[in-house]
Amino acid sequence: MSSRIIVIGAGICGLSAAIWLRRAGHDVTLLDKDRPGAGASFGNAGLLAQWAIVPVNTPGVLTTGLKYALNPNKPLFLQWSYFPRLIPWLMKFAANANDRDTRRMVAGITGIVADSLDQHLALTRGTRAEKWVASSDFSYAYESRVAFEADAYGWALKRAAGYIPEVLEGGAVQEAEPILGPAIRCLATLKGHGHILNPGAYMADLAAVLLDEGGHYVQAEVQDITLTDGRVSAVETDRGTMPCDAAVLAAGIWSKPLMRKLGLKVPLEAERGYHLHFTAPSQMPRNPMMITTGKFAVNPMAHGLRCAGTVELGGITKGPSRAPLDLIRRGAARAFPDLTYEGVEEWMGFRPSTPDSLPLIGEIGGTGVHAAFGHQHVGLTAGPKTGRIVADLLSGKRPNIDLAPYDANRFS
Repeated sequence: MSSRIIVIGAGICGLSAAIWLRRAGHDVTLLDKDRPGAGASFGNAGLLAQWAIVPVNTPGVLTTGLKYALNPNKPLFLQWSYFPRLIPWLMKFAANANDRDTRRMVAGITGIVADSLDQHLALTRGTRAEKWVASSDFSYAYESRVAFEADAYGWALKRAAGYIPEVLEGGAVQEAEPILGPAIRCLATLKGHGHILNPGAYMADLAAVLLDEGGHYVQAEVQDITLTDGRVSAVETDRGTMPCDAAVLAAGIWSKPLMRKLGLKVPLEAERGYHLHFTAPSQMPRNPMMITTGKFAVNPMAHGLRCAGTVELGGITKGPSRAPLDLIRRGAARAFPDLTYEGVEEWMGFRPSTPDSLPLIGEIGGTGVHAAFGHQHVGLTAGPKTGRIVADLLSGKRPNIDLAPYDANRFS
């Protein structure tokens, strides 16, 4: 049965949900206060991170996090003026930093990222957006074998999930990736992954695909969600009231205030992520990689070389900080000593993060509003599958996945 469905948020999760809902025969309108993919979906590393199954809050994160936050050469930063507001979230975050909960979170993350490349291809096959999806290997670049072995806990979890690295050392590293300098002496490579060649262009083309297939896009700021007898009946925007039979909330960090309007207080905080995008680089890696010392990813894109990563905790009101950008710049210079380029673009955006490192996917109470946000570091990776799950739920189909880890009401 066809329904009028409004999707709030035109990032990868919202775009995917809208396209799959339209393909299921629904009357779909996608809303966003900006252009499609203007937020984290534009500035991310562009990786289809099927391997990114290990959450940040593993055992020992408190000790490591404190050391990192006090060291400008480590990839964790904190705006101390915001720290008092972070305490409740950090306490919940730390409570999950044990082996049992880590393995629970790994299982949940794996469920939505393991087939990412196939999900992106299914979303785009035969459309104008297909050209931006590329297959590739992925490498972790270490300064030594000792540094690689220090990550034994995370690699054990990856191996258990089927991600077995090919490990190179010494000169074989530079034979595999000539862009790497002598500081990198160990490379752990995973086969059969993927990346996006231009995230911004990809989002724009996905929006065009929605229109091509009969959906609608309206640039409008959502102000409220109207419930009638407990179920969504309209979405209030700065362009007026838009009636609907159901809605999808996929607005990333901006979903938090709208959840409050539905009576739920979600412990969602922004991990402020950064990127440097080098234009006209003299060298490119053969495949995407992670520079483990600085915890930033490197992606050879159609329009330059992107280095993206780090975590800064500090809310959404302040502008970019210099320290994370400077850390990426120093790390890139050390890893790629011969790299030259015409220019460099700087960017900062917000990753919506829950204290259990898992997104919210599914119906909020019995409201007819379905959550599709909170993906932390794997939004681009898991977006198409998230959108497909939500479309199935709204179409009366049972998704072939255990949705309990992503329960939208688990923080009630």
